[in-house]
Amino acid sequence: MKKEQPSSSYRNLSVSGGSEAVLLVNLENETGELTNEMNFSRGLSLEKSISPVANTLVRFSYSELLSATRNFSKRRVLGRGACSYVFKGRIGIWRKAVAIKRLDKKDKESPKSFCRELMIASSLKCPNVVPLLGFCIDPDQGLFLVYKYVSGGSLERFLHDKKKKKGRKTPLNLPWSTRYKVALGIADAIAYLHHGTEQCVVHRDIKPSNILLSSNKIPKLCDFGLATWTAAPSVHFLCKTVKGTFGYLAPEYFQHGKISDKTDVYAFGVVLLELITGRKPIEARRPSGEENLVVWAKPLLHRGIEAIEELLDSRLKCTRKNSVSMERMIRAAAACVINEESRRPGMKEILSILKGGEGIELRAFSSRKKSNLPGMMDCYPQLQRTKSEMKSHLTLAMLGVTEFEDDDLL
Repeated sequence: MKKEQPSSSYRNLSVSGGSEAVLLVNLENETGELTNEMNFSRGLSLEKSISPVANTLVRFSYSELLSATRNFSKRRVLGRGACSYVFKGRIGIWRKAVAIKRLDKKDKESPKSFCRELMIASSLKCPNVVPLLGFCIDPDQGLFLVYKYVSGGSLERFLHDKKKKKGRKTPLNLPWSTRYKVALGIADAIAYLHHGTEQCVVHRDIKPSNILLSSNKIPKLCDFGLATWTAAPSVHFLCKTVKGTFGYLAPEYFQHGKISDKTDVYAFGVVLLELITGRKPIEARRPSGEENLVVWAKPLLHRGIEAIEELLDSRLKCTRKNSVSMERMIRAAAACVINEESRRPGMKEILSILKGGEGIELRAFSSRKKSNLPGMMDCYPQLQRTKSEMKSHLTLAMLGVTEFEDDDLL
């Protein structure tokens, strides 16, 4: 009888008898079975964790997502995060456009991140927040979140993509009226997260790339991958792992790992400065002392509307019609980037300033006018950043390191 050839996995192995070969095959089978059991166990754990809200969402199969994205084609990639990719897809007989977030299945934190994001995003009902439509849990392919697709692109693209591209005669630009509309819409969204939900939600990653614009230029806040709950607004807790993007991290978060609603307020202030100036938060090519947007802008912010010509994006003009809203945004930005967390207003107060309210913002700055200029330069992450700290910060930014994570901060 012809001797049976061993499988390709063991063809080069030398064994003295059949028992060893059987043992190897059995070990391989047991390893595969163990992996399947672990995946099944994790799946059950995930199902249990999301059970309170699972029935409020659409459960998609992996095959549906595969078809929707044309096998997750690279041409369908909308963006990427530290541990995820976002693809554009079309689902159902009506070919509805969706944004499919695929979490990295190799990342040990993915299940935890998936549960937290799903639980938070599914609870949000706000016109300025991108709604979560559904999810997919596949033991072999990983975890997926399906959001409504927003067609207008990101705020970052409009503010910072100044190059002419094929099919586009002029660089992208947003008129002031739209910028002010974006500021109001996102302020409303953040105020909703902090005060309009059952538990205060801190987004932790407010930035232009996470602000999408509809075809009518209605702003929508997205990406709740870093979002978390706090006991109540203005009640902070310590986080061992600091995550986020350079240029948007509040001083108390960057330096001490303290998270509260004020973390989002600071980041929103940086976004306001980007809307006003058209500049990025960190730009190493700028002259010395102007690389950090907040450091450069603070003395000008304290001068208010008088400094508008120096602050304003060169693509814009200050007119009698828009000067009032420009002054409001300058005052709101100045209040947001106050260094001390305890003196930084909450999001409701910031929204009030943007709408023309007075109150807390005027009180906050009446005492600051008496202080000297170095005292005003209380920017992040310390009262005055040392030259070495600034240099290292800029070096990282130049190297393209925008996402920050420090597991050993505390």
